[in-house]
Amino acid sequence: MAQVLEFKLPDLGEGLTEAEIVRWLVAVGDVVAIDQPVVEVETAKAMVEVPCPYGGVVTARFGEEGTELPVGAPLLTVAVGAADLTGVGGNGSSGSSRTAEAAGSAGAAEESSGNVLVGYGTGAPAARRRRIRPAGPLVSVPAAPAPAPKSAPAPAAAPAPERRPVGAVAVDEAAQSGPVPVISPLVRRLAREHDVDLRTLTGSGPDGLILRADVERAMRAAEAPAAPAPVAAAATAVTRGERIPLRGVRGAVADKLSRSRREIPDATCWVDADATELMAARASMNAAGGPKISLLALLARICTAALARHPELNSTVDMDAREIVRLPEVHLGFAAQTERGLVVPVVRNAHSRSAESLSAEFARLTEAARQGTLTPADLTGGTFTLNNYGVFGVDGSTPIINHPEAAMLGVGRIVPKPWVHQGELAVRQVVQLSFTFDHRVCDGGTAGGFLRYVADCVEHPSVLLRSL
Repeated sequence: MAQVLEFKLPDLGEGLTEAEIVRWLVAVGDVVAIDQPVVEVETAKAMVEVPCPYGGVVTARFGEEGTELPVGAPLLTVAVGAADLTGVGGNGSSGSSRTAEAAGSAGAAEESSGNVLVGYGTGAPAARRRRIRPAGPLVSVPAAPAPAPKSAPAPAAAPAPERRPVGAVAVDEAAQSGPVPVISPLVRRLAREHDVDLRTLTGSGPDGLILRADVERAMRAAEAPAAPAPVAAAATAVTRGERIPLRGVRGAVADKLSRSRREIPDATCWVDADATELMAARASMNAAGGPKISLLALLARICTAALARHPELNSTVDMDAREIVRLPEVHLGFAAQTERGLVVPVVRNAHSRSAESLSAEFARLTEAARQGTLTPADLTGGTFTLNNYGVFGVDGSTPIINHPEAAMLGVGRIVPKPWVHQGELAVRQVVQLSFTFDHRVCDGGTAGGFLRYVADCVEHPSVLLRSL
């Protein structure tokens, strides 16, 4: 007899607690192989294909496309471990033949590969989720559960813990009168911080699972003031506009920038620089043949040389330990605007790369950003950010530091402007450079020295040769 295994949304890493279903790659009744991608989900950092560690026939899917699920919520169930799964999933004889092929290749002793995503295992539950207390078995459930008897419904006051979702957590069970169908630690913390009693909520998620939106709805209801009718009417008019949820990439950007503004005492300085010689040097490099060198790559090479002279700016601040942590490698982030919003891919070990290698890596990551195929690893771990907002046709900006980094260099557009060159007025290619830094890691003298060195290299690229 077939065994039905439940595959839950795994921990996708980097502290992510939820993901949105973008596209199902399998349907009910399909035969799936071990480690075959079954669904494409979008997190706050990237879109990823999630592989299923089980081989067999898909018997159920949980959530439609566009549904947001918390980590640990059921994704689908797979019937495995039997040589004949005829009729499972409703596909009749065609399902039987494909199932037999899958069962023959996998075998009853190889129901799962164990090759799953970060924080999710098929062998044993992760220790970091020690508070999760499932209502039933972690993965194995009956293949064909008997339908519930058609009897009168139980009284409304009677608790029904057996219907809580698999993996649901009872929040503070010692103090609560019964289990609460909530799994996300973010939801629990949000409810605790705003004195929302989870027992009074009806979840809108699968099987009544309480989601963040349910808690926020309760918060808004509790905070609504009892105002006179005219005032209430005016407030209704104000809130009548379109509401766009802050989730996915947009929500992640909002959270990170808000945290940066709250925690980092930043300051900004800027300078105009004559980029005529830098543009001429790039043209000469590209005219000599070989792979093309991008302007962003040259600016990145200048940044890594400047950080070698001022290493305190390639750091982060640990306020719990009250320490500045200087980082040995430069992992250079660069801002990229995509249809999904602003993302910051990271070039690993930028300090050890040539201008040619930097150009190739910038091109690869930019294309991945446009296609929406960046992985969480591509978007995390940066130590310094280069922001070329000149592509939007603007001259200057006061960038917000990409927390937990300590600095960001902004580059405006390069345009012809009147400039005094060698004692005479001339038309030169001028760019404005702006530098935002965390005032905890250094004072203005260090920041000014960094920016001045960058401007000198832009104006006289030969200065850079001294550090190569």
